[in-house]
Amino acid sequence: MSLAVGIVGLPNVGKSTTFNALTKAMNAQSANYPFCTIEPNKALVNVPDPRLNELAKIAKPQRILHSTIEFVDIAGLVRGASKGEGLGNKFLSNIRECELILHLVRCFEDENITHTEGTVNPLRDIEIINTELILADIEQLSKKIEKLTREAKANAKGAKEGLEFANILLTHLNSGQAASSFAEKDSDLFVNLNKELRLLSAKEVIYGANVDEDALSKDNDLVKELKEFATKSKHEVIKLCAKIEEELISLDESEAGELLASLGANESGLGQIIRVAFAKLGLINYFTAGELEVRSWSIKKGYKAPKAASVIHNDFEKGFIKAEVISYEDFIACGGESKAKEAGKLRLEGKDYVVQDGDIMHFRFNV
Repeated sequence: MSLAVGIVGLPNVGKSTTFNALTKAMNAQSANYPFCTIEPNKALVNVPDPRLNELAKIAKPQRILHSTIEFVDIAGLVRGASKGEGLGNKFLSNIRECELILHLVRCFEDENITHTEGTVNPLRDIEIINTELILADIEQLSKKIEKLTREAKANAKGAKEGLEFANILLTHLNSGQAASSFAEKDSDLFVNLNKELRLLSAKEVIYGANVDEDALSKDNDLVKELKEFATKSKHEVIKLCAKIEEELISLDESEAGELLASLGANESGLGQIIRVAFAKLGLINYFTAGELEVRSWSIKKGYKAPKAASVIHNDFEKGFIKAEVISYEDFIACGGESKAKEAGKLRLEGKDYVVQDGDIMHFRFNV
C-alpha cells in the first residue's frame, strides 16, 4: 500500500525545496518565482522503520525492502484557483489523487524571497487555500446533485435519499465549512459519495511550518499562531526547515542526529511527516522475513489476515488458508523463526485474525 502525500500551498512558500529535501530527489525544479512547478513532481520514499534492520541482523537476507510513501509536489495555488486562476484546475485534480495533504505554509521572514500576497501570514494563506478547496467541492457536489435530481425524478433506487443527503452536505459547504467537519462524515452515504467525488476538503491535512534555523529550537510568533489555530481545528503541525533537510541528505545517520540535536530537534522533517501521516490514516506495518528479503508492508489498522495478504498479491487473499504469525518481540527475543517455533511462539491464525503492528507473517494459500 503506497501512501500519497500531496505537498500543497501558495506559490513560492518552499514546496519544491521541501520536496527535494524530503525525497532526496534533487531533480525537482526550485526557484524564486510563482508557478515554478507546473507538472507535479513525484517520488517514492522509503518509510524508515528501525525494526527492519533488527530483523535483518537475524534473518541475514539478500536485501531489505521498505514500505514506501509517495510525495507529490503540486503546483502552487492562488486566489480563484477553483475558477481556473493560475494553474487551478490542474492543481485541484492533482490533489484528488492524494490520500493526505501536507499543507506547507511559510513561517519565516526574508525580504529576498517573494510572497504572492505581499506579506507573510500563515493563517491568511491557509484560509485562501481552504476556501478554494471548499469552492471546488461545491462545484463537484452541485454537478452530482443535478444528476441525482434527474435520477430521483425517474424513481431510481436510492436517488431520493442520496439527493437529500447531498443537499445537506452542500449547505454545510456553502457555509464555508470543510467536508472534514461535516457531522455525518462517518455515515455510509458520505463515505460512498466521497469515494466517487474524492472531496478535497474531506482529506486529512497536516500543516507544515517551513521555518528558519532559529525557529527549529524555539517557536517564533508565526509558528505559535499556526499551532494555536491548528489546535482549535484539531490538526497536526510539523515544524521543519527545508534548508536543514537538504543538508541532512549528505550526512550519515549519526551525523544527521548530531546536526538535529545542535539545532534543538530530535527528528527530521521526513520522519515527522511519515509518523504523523501513518497515525492520521490509521496505518501499521507487518513484516515478512527470510533469506531472500526482509520486507515491511503497510496496511490499514484493523485489516484481517486475508486482506493484509492482498497487499502482497491478490491471490494470497483469494486462496487464503492460514497465516503463520510471530510477534516482532518474540522473533527478536528468540533469535529467529526456527527458535520462535521451538518456543511455541509461532501461531497459526485464520481468516478472522486482525493483524497487529510488527507481526512477522507467512501466508499459506491455494489458488
